[in-house]
Amino acid sequence: MSIRSILSKILLAGFGTVLVAAISTAAQAQSTLSQVQGKGFVQCGVSQGLPGFSNPDDSGNWTGIDVDVCRAVAAAVFGDADKVKYTPLSAKERFTALQSGEIDILSRNTTMSMQRDTALGVNFVGINYYDGQGFMVRKDLGVTSALQLSGASVCTNTGTTTELNVADYFRANNMPYEIVAFEKADEGVASYDAGRCDVYTTDQSGLYAQRLKLTDKDAHVVLPELISKEPLGPAVRQGDDEWANVVRWSLNAMLNAEEADVTSSNVDRMLGSDNPIIRRMLGVEGSYGENLGLSNRWAYNIIKQVGNYSESFERNVGVNTPLGISRGLNALWTDGGIQYAAPIR
Repeated sequence: MSIRSILSKILLAGFGTVLVAAISTAAQAQSTLSQVQGKGFVQCGVSQGLPGFSNPDDSGNWTGIDVDVCRAVAAAVFGDADKVKYTPLSAKERFTALQSGEIDILSRNTTMSMQRDTALGVNFVGINYYDGQGFMVRKDLGVTSALQLSGASVCTNTGTTTELNVADYFRANNMPYEIVAFEKADEGVASYDAGRCDVYTTDQSGLYAQRLKLTDKDAHVVLPELISKEPLGPAVRQGDDEWANVVRWSLNAMLNAEEADVTSSNVDRMLGSDNPIIRRMLGVEGSYGENLGLSNRWAYNIIKQVGNYSESFERNVGVNTPLGISRGLNALWTDGGIQYAAPIR
């Protein structure tokens, strides 16, 4: 056999290996969407109850800005935002549930960090809430700044970024402290409410939400300092680009809809718009839904049934809700915030 023949066989064998790997990868990439379509619902991992983000009512109906991400994906895949089942997860349980395939999406006020994005087998596909870690104390302590917390006992959750942030903050400011950690958020809040610790810490949005659960919510104050960056967003398993695209662009559709002033109320009228941005988004022109493996009505269904990002924000956590949170960083980039979605084109 000539050297050329041998090289040809090696190259063919190598090409075959690459081809098999590519086919295998492609099959895996389609698996979650195919599985979701086959079972008829999206299994979404959420919190164990955080008002404004993911919280069940007395009838077991879940609402919140994180829940709306799940509903948006269901609307995109099925044309029906109600085709979601929810799995309440503690902070400690959430990544294992996603890695093992117990859930299809993790949408649970979860901070994107380098460690999580690179070492846990998950991919964050967007940011649906820009947050930062803060502190809550009793008003009668007279504390007005986190820099007055030297020697404090601090209640928080295990398996979160908050413990590390507290350690960094108190060490940087040369302040001693005692951490009191719980697996479930409600356990930490209840212990703080019972006076077991001086301070409760988590993401600032979570402080506003958890304060609603305290015996006397008006007896507590959220301090002004933010000690960390906490970009919260949905995550999916690594190795499934097709499913990651579906979730990423479901969130992007809500942001793009707000930017284009397309709402759940006017979306039917907007189908007749001459604006090419709106026509592409609503599937009147182009085949962007088909590129996702979905109907071309994918974004229309999200906006019609869930609303744009502003509608979700104001309905769940905005200034007219019990949480009373202003848009701040979560305003669109055109309104002084940093929410910015890639264009649909």
